[in-house]
Amino acid sequence: MNKKAFNLNFLADAVHILKETVLRRLASGFHEQQFDAKKILSENKKDATVQKELKEAIPEMETVEELLIFLIALTPHLQPGFFENIMHEAIPGGCDFPEFGGVKGANHRGMLPTGETAQFILAGIDIEERLKVHHYFSEEQFFYRKGSLWLEPVKEGEPKMSGRIIIDQEWLDKFLFGKESAPRFGIDFPAHKIATAMNWDDAVLHAQTSKQINDISIWLNHSQKLMEDINLGRKLKPGYRVLFYGPSGTGKTMTAALLGKSVQKDVYRIDLSQIVSKFIGETEKNLETVFKKAESKNWILFFDEADALFGKRTQVQNSHDRYANQEVSYLLQRIEDYTGLLILASNFKGNLDEAFIRRFHSIIHFPAPQRAERLLLWQKAMPQIIKAHEDVDLNQIASKYELTGAAILNVVQHVALHSLSKGLKAITQDDLVDAIRRELMKEEKLV
Repeated sequence: MNKKAFNLNFLADAVHILKETVLRRLASGFHEQQFDAKKILSENKKDATVQKELKEAIPEMETVEELLIFLIALTPHLQPGFFENIMHEAIPGGCDFPEFGGVKGANHRGMLPTGETAQFILAGIDIEERLKVHHYFSEEQFFYRKGSLWLEPVKEGEPKMSGRIIIDQEWLDKFLFGKESAPRFGIDFPAHKIATAMNWDDAVLHAQTSKQINDISIWLNHSQKLMEDINLGRKLKPGYRVLFYGPSGTGKTMTAALLGKSVQKDVYRIDLSQIVSKFIGETEKNLETVFKKAESKNWILFFDEADALFGKRTQVQNSHDRYANQEVSYLLQRIEDYTGLLILASNFKGNLDEAFIRRFHSIIHFPAPQRAERLLLWQKAMPQIIKAHEDVDLNQIASKYELTGAAILNVVQHVALHSLSKGLKAITQDDLVDAIRRELMKEEKLV
């Protein structure tokens, strides 16, 4: 969808198009008048202008039927009583009219349209034409593929088309206001967007690690062309799966954020505390929500501390083991089907199930930094607002103390804050050593 916010007159005209169409359909249903949606929408120049602008905003929307379904889903967000008012106008005495569909929401006091509402407006009571409307809510249709509009699942045994038509809130915000809002974190969407103000120059990685990270950048920039190749495109599975493993604080999360920043893709970190559920089937349900949203938005997914989800399967000794293994089996299939970049991070490669290991395109080790790398980390971390005293020997500190990049940043932050609070003009060697000892004690390491 193009980023364009529409003025109030345009939205009023769009609602008017739907109103005229619905009234004509109701009239045709009661009085057997001929109904032709395309003809109705071509009678008025204003309607033609609205159609043109809508197609410019949503290029994938090619047919009149798609346009009307979009307006059916959109209108309750603009006029809460739209459908009730139309029914009162068309049927002054009122009557029960189940063919029109519609349900009541939990908070919304007006009628919310269902698939049956779309069926009646587009096809009336013609069974053959009503069945054709199912196509617009199928997996092949762009509404579903983009995750922009879909039918709410219904209880088993009830007609599928009685499900409420749901329009994606971020998609709606982009249409109405010209800007896309980020999904709100919660039980229904257990993922956080991660970003970084740093650049690749700030990253200090092992040479082999950097080389493998570059392979990911190459895939992000050129994979689409490869998938369009007549020969390879039909043989390769879309998507790229990577494992980052190594000690905490070695730059795994930062690297994931930098990869997204380099290609202007959002990176979302899965919150395992919200994903993993003690209730059978809930973990898969929670994950599926994220996967579907990510596929429609082309996000990079990042699973930190992936051992909790992607751990080794165990021998089945009770029902809990069986369902835990089912979760792993679901994940195996789901990560293989994901069409974007998916990154798993773990402290130890051996903690993950071997079946996952076989499915990774790349396994990248983030080792603890060596002396030369630690020196570079210290040099890049030192603040500019407080100078280092002439007695500071970063070379000696880098040689003596084995710290990760995250630990070095913690030390420098601690020293800088205390120096500022005391009004000191420089950071001394003793200040750094004391802060290093504090950091090592925190990590329960020998000083």
